[in-house]
Amino acid sequence: MSSTTKEYAVISTDHGDIKIEFWPEVAPKTVENFKKLATGGFYDGTAFHRVIKGFMIQGGCPNTKEGAKGIPGTGDPGYKVKAEFNDRPHVRGVISMARSASPDSAGCQFFICHGDAKFLDRQYTAFGKLAAGDDVLEKIATSPVTSGNGGEKSTPSARLGVKSVKIVAE
Repeated sequence: MSSTTKEYAVISTDHGDIKIEFWPEVAPKTVENFKKLATGGFYDGTAFHRVIKGFMIQGGCPNTKEGAKGIPGTGDPGYKVKAEFNDRPHVRGVISMARSASPDSAGCQFFICHGDAKFLDRQYTAFGKLAAGDDVLEKIATSPVTSGNGGEKSTPSARLGVKSVKIVAE
């Protein structure tokens, strides 16, 4: 691959495609992990399971696949990735790794900011940003939701499917 070639993730959803530009210079292990999972088909058939308008859309959980057992939002790839906190701000269009209370608990779940979430800066691993598909982010983020965990209104009323995540070079 030449030094001018960049890799992107194309997240094909029921609402269209989202193209993500990676930031390997600030989160190399996170970018490699996401690309490995995507290339292996891990994300294909999952769904965005947590949607908070003005904040973020969350996906990447294997428990959101059709017929999967387990609670959406609790699945992982069977391992954890060490956090790579950096100075990239959590603003609209930034993709970051979701995690539990433990800083090094991310594995496969990710979120894309729908609004500015600077309170997450240096506490979550930001690893890229939207290169195209802001209209798709908007459609997903403004989808109807119902109450979810602990009464938080964030569970999509209808499935917000991810058909595939492909890595492309340009």
